[in-house]
Amino acid sequence: MLKRLQNDIEAIGAGAFLVTNPANVRYLSGFSNPKDARVLVYANEMILITDGRYNAQAEAESKIDYKIFPITKSLNEFIAELVKGKKLAIEANQISVAENNALTEILTYEPIASEDIVAKYRLVKTETELEQIRIAARIADDAFSHILNYIKPGVKEVEIALELEGFMRKAGAEGLAFDSIVASGYRSSMPHGTASQKLIEAGDLVTLDFGANYNGYNSDMTRTVAVGQISEQAHMIYHSVLEAQEAALKAVKPNLDCKDLDAVARGILEKHELAEYFSHGLGHGVGIDIHEAPRLSMKSKDRLEPNMVITIEPGVYIPNKIGLRIEDLVFVTDNDYELVSKSNKNLIQL
Repeated sequence: MLKRLQNDIEAIGAGAFLVTNPANVRYLSGFSNPKDARVLVYANEMILITDGRYNAQAEAESKIDYKIFPITKSLNEFIAELVKGKKLAIEANQISVAENNALTEILTYEPIASEDIVAKYRLVKTETELEQIRIAARIADDAFSHILNYIKPGVKEVEIALELEGFMRKAGAEGLAFDSIVASGYRSSMPHGTASQKLIEAGDLVTLDFGANYNGYNSDMTRTVAVGQISEQAHMIYHSVLEAQEAALKAVKPNLDCKDLDAVARGILEKHELAEYFSHGLGHGVGIDIHEAPRLSMKSKDRLEPNMVITIEPGVYIPNKIGLRIEDLVFVTDNDYELVSKSNKNLIQL
């Protein structure tokens, strides 16, 4: 890893590279408070840089050498000392204009603005990373089984979300993969309808999109359930989305263009005259970030490779009326795929 990073750094004309993206910091170091740390890649080493609050934590967690910058200096002053005599490159999409200006003033030159050169190494997961994601997915599956006992008329969406979070934390999750989506009734037409004060009502579809974070790695799953009797239209939409989801899932294999996988699901929904209501891409990569490459969409230029982790999540959303999504977490294997989300996808009526 270090040698490849050094080659990338040399290729952009730099002698050192400052990693500020929290996901990249955690990936390179293992440090669990990456928002309060940086990784400096230079010479023949990588160094985690953080402040005195994290001295013991850095010693316990960091898989690379670490340095604590003193309270008598700013972080930028400390970085400037470490890279003295070397041209520094930065992750341009992670540093604000103000931060860049402050760093430029201390360095006395403007750092090289670089793309995220670490992200490409995170695309394909190691066996250790896959195992962390499996555990995160297992926690989410167990949470779904648990929450079915709580979904009923008169319960608030936010109460469902809190119960999910509490269960996953007790089951070993480091935290949530993202703010849980619990969207019922007319709110189910909101693809990102995070839990509100709305009461669940009889006849509602309830979309649950949630995941666990385990040792820094995330899971992601969506299930939609019915509360009591639902309309014929709701039944039709559910089975159309399920057909699209399963068709796309069966098409997963290495070397497949992600846009072609998106087209499989979109084609099924087109057949059912629902494609216009499928308002997002088919899926995305999952790892340290909940949304990372590859992207599964009509415009994607990505291609699947073994040990990539992706979601397959078609949905239909008719504004202010009805909506639903079904999502599985999937590992791309040497020949096809491994289904990581195990929860039932057939329509559950509570």
